[in-house]
Amino acid sequence: MEVSLSLIELKDIEFSYSRGRLVLDGVCLTLKKGQKVLLSGGNGAGKTTLFHIILGLLSPKKGSIKLFNKYCQKEQDFFEPRKKIGLLFQDPDDQLFSPSVIEDVAFGPLNLGFSHKEALSKARDTLDSLGILHLEKRVPYELSGGEKKLVALATILSMDPQVLLLDEPLVGLEKKAVERFLAVLNSKKLDAFIIISHLPELLKESVNCFWILENGKLTSLS
Repeated sequence: MEVSLSLIELKDIEFSYSRGRLVLDGVCLTLKKGQKVLLSGGNGAGKTTLFHIILGLLSPKKGSIKLFNKYCQKEQDFFEPRKKIGLLFQDPDDQLFSPSVIEDVAFGPLNLGFSHKEALSKARDTLDSLGILHLEKRVPYELSGGEKKLVALATILSMDPQVLLLDEPLVGLEKKAVERFLAVLNSKKLDAFIIISHLPELLKESVNCFWILENGKLTSLS
């Protein structure tokens, strides 16, 4: 029997906030190995909501979630997939909580079983790859918006995820930081990624699929 290459599968997902309109109305998607997806759509279209549903941070009213060929319904079902899927929040302040940058970036590897020394080494290598090793001793809340965004990205990359879900990662980054981010993204040996962005012209060389979320429906344009 042929093993499916699908990494993420959502079927007939419905979601609304507090009895409001359906933000997601029967959404179906399949993310396969090798896909590099740009997800677009207007403000409030439900793109961030979709990411949170994939990782079990929100529960749909209807529909099924299948990650790495296993159906996920209960909170514990998402524990293992979350080790393989890195989510970059739109607001980096939602992702940073430690007293220093290096501690934030080392947190993930420590949770994966790395020793303290190994986790610090992994964190420094990741910060260096993003060109921000000089920030390692800084307090996260004192950083600029762009610096916070890169540090938040480092906290994810330090865990070597197979799949990335990136929510507006380029917002607030200067040109040089955007170039470094794209270089790192293109060099990473990822199975797949989905990136939400309103800056498609910057990503045209980095993606091979285009999805749009409008009126609660997800459409593939390629």
